[in-house]
Amino acid sequence: MTGVKFFMNHEVTETSHTLAAYKARGGYQALEKALKTLQPADVTKEVSNAGLLGHGGAAFPAGRKWGVIKPNDGEPHYVCMNADEGEPGTFKDRWILQHTPHLTLEGLMLASYAIGGRHAFIYIRGEFDLPYRRIQGAVDEAYEAGLLGQNILGTNYSLDVVVYRGAGSYVCGEASAMLASLEGKKGWPRNRPPRLTVKGLYQRPTVVNNVETLANVPVILTLGAEGFRKVGTPKSPGTQMISISGHVNRPGVYEVEYGYSWEQFIFEDCGGIQGGRDLKCIIPGGVSTKILNRDELRGVTLDHNAALKAGSQLGSGGMIAIAEGTCMVRAARNIQRFYHHESCGQCTPCREGMGWMERVLDRIVKGQGRPEDIDRLYGISDANDGTTVCSLGDSAGYAITAILDHYREEFEYFITHKRSMYDGRLAVVDPFEGAVPTPMAPRLAGARA
Repeated sequence: MTGVKFFMNHEVTETSHTLAAYKARGGYQALEKALKTLQPADVTKEVSNAGLLGHGGAAFPAGRKWGVIKPNDGEPHYVCMNADEGEPGTFKDRWILQHTPHLTLEGLMLASYAIGGRHAFIYIRGEFDLPYRRIQGAVDEAYEAGLLGQNILGTNYSLDVVVYRGAGSYVCGEASAMLASLEGKKGWPRNRPPRLTVKGLYQRPTVVNNVETLANVPVILTLGAEGFRKVGTPKSPGTQMISISGHVNRPGVYEVEYGYSWEQFIFEDCGGIQGGRDLKCIIPGGVSTKILNRDELRGVTLDHNAALKAGSQLGSGGMIAIAEGTCMVRAARNIQRFYHHESCGQCTPCREGMGWMERVLDRIVKGQGRPEDIDRLYGISDANDGTTVCSLGDSAGYAITAILDHYREEFEYFITHKRSMYDGRLAVVDPFEGAVPTPMAPRLAGARA
């Protein structure tokens, strides 16, 4: 492993997000090189040769997506940065937006140049306040410096960028729903085909990439495809930003090279599990991905192929660690409550199925579960699979059935005994254990109690 970091490679200070600090780190040299020495097709070719995979969850090759669009076909083309990071446990794009916004903005410019785009959009989650101010500030600085607008850096290329704040809908993180929201419509996903690269925003060819994907583009143009491929694994080149939360001792945002040991990441980098307990399971890349238990993680590396072989995905990079002693029935209920709340209601199987699953899980947690409830949860999940416009219904089913597959005995115990098999068995960590008590000062005479 090279230990290289592409994003978390500078000291974070009060001004490290500014244009001056970014240019001092070599920022916008990739853009200048592309505009003055490369044709748009050359940029796409370099990104394709680098093997850059999307970092929004699906890991689709970015260069292949861009290559569908012909820059000189006479149509308007658009690039939309998906900054609507709403998956529970996922907050790594927020780090990039806050601490190096010009990097991902430069990637947006390069992607726009590659597909012949004149206008680009940044769709950012409505709840993101500081990230919004940082990325809007970066756009404003870029305009003032001649990096956006007419004839960028004295070339014939022009680009305008609009930052658009969402309204907090999880479904608007789905690409087609995001474009519908940008158009001023209800944020509902669209049926495909046609693909968004054929008919996207305003029915024009559109590329949608997430924040981290675009942040990799200046890195590729700087290192070259061959240099980029020296980091990571042959099938997963580069690095992955991971936000980890849950029961680890050191939660936060990390950047790791693809191919890094998963166990080393959890037990050394993140400090292991709180209270010295063992790891029960991991939600690898957002709650939409299937859980992996402690045994399934042994010997697995952090890259897309290894995660698939282990039975899950790296997804959005939003990882949640769950310690031994955690009730998975209640965990499943919490996840399902999220899905039900966020279902947009467009498709009947999702709209009705999410609520049905939540009611079944609520019933079990209240001690009113029925023996047939476990099979019912599997049945509802099967009915949702492949019958909805977007993947929310599928994902909810996969998440719940993966928990059932691993911990069915916990659900059976809860239904039979009307309580969790972990109730009353959790060790409470005393935060003051080992502390030396400080003698109290004698109370002054006449002081009020």
